[in-house]
Amino acid sequence: MATSVRLGTAAKVPLLGLGTWKSPPGKVEAAVMAAIDTGYRHFDCAYVYQNEKEIGEGIQKKIKEGIVKRDDLFIVSKLWCTFHHKPLVKGACQKTLADLKLDYLDLYLIHWPLGLKAGEELLPTDDKGMSIPSNTDILQTWEAMEELVDAGLVKAIGISNFNREQIERILNKPGLKYKPANNQIESHPYLSQEKLINYCQSKGITVTAYCPLGRPDRDKPENRSLLDDPKIKEIAAKHNKTPAQVLLRFQIQRNVIVIPKSVTPQRIVENFKVFDFELTKEEMATLLSLNRNWRICEMNMCKNHKEYPFNAEY
Repeated sequence: MATSVRLGTAAKVPLLGLGTWKSPPGKVEAAVMAAIDTGYRHFDCAYVYQNEKEIGEGIQKKIKEGIVKRDDLFIVSKLWCTFHHKPLVKGACQKTLADLKLDYLDLYLIHWPLGLKAGEELLPTDDKGMSIPSNTDILQTWEAMEELVDAGLVKAIGISNFNREQIERILNKPGLKYKPANNQIESHPYLSQEKLINYCQSKGITVTAYCPLGRPDRDKPENRSLLDDPKIKEIAAKHNKTPAQVLLRFQIQRNVIVIPKSVTPQRIVENFKVFDFELTKEEMATLLSLNRNWRICEMNMCKNHKEYPFNAEY
């Protein structure tokens, strides 16, 4: 049973990685170490999560212990929106590398297709609470990303939260040197993303699903938890697995990389046990039928941005 997917021509990406969004700095180092002990080799990070230093500590400790070598690991990070201006890209990448204590990243993504005003603030907003765009062009940002590959700072580059039209703009760019290797998007049975995933895979772009379990920490009553969905629970019971394991397996069987976030050692282990069972065609169809285009990560304050990605069908 495949446990990895090929990224472009060179590397293989483990199909299961540890997500680190909303992992508090005080807990993420231990989570990374527990994950490495469990067998995780893929770690998904980002500058904006503000915890890369601690992730770097955890990785370094395990390398020093001789449990893993740098080459065994697949480390991803992301360029934040306030660094889209071409001269800022390299410095942003170098800051992430310094925090993670690494010489290179395996994959570096443009976190969102929208540039925001450069400066200290991560989410610069106006007095109405809406984002303040930068006048940057994604194609210029992409050229700066390509330069990171040539400089040896990153092995591969990709995108995140891009819609089809935005991906096509990069693919059709005159003088394109490296095409995006990956598009990281929100996906789970309530937001199945079939069209976008099929499009990306048809273009040789791998897909990573974030929020694959929905967001168990969202406690508003209208946010019915995927983990409590009766159809998902029924499938889980049939396989003697948890609903979370079914949700991860659902993506893996679509050849979609999946990055569940957890800082709980027991869940980190549970989320890894998804390669010893298979969902039937019927079960996959049932899970896909739950789609309701329900998006958790809407980035509402950027709805005013001309590059806001979620107005398009996909």
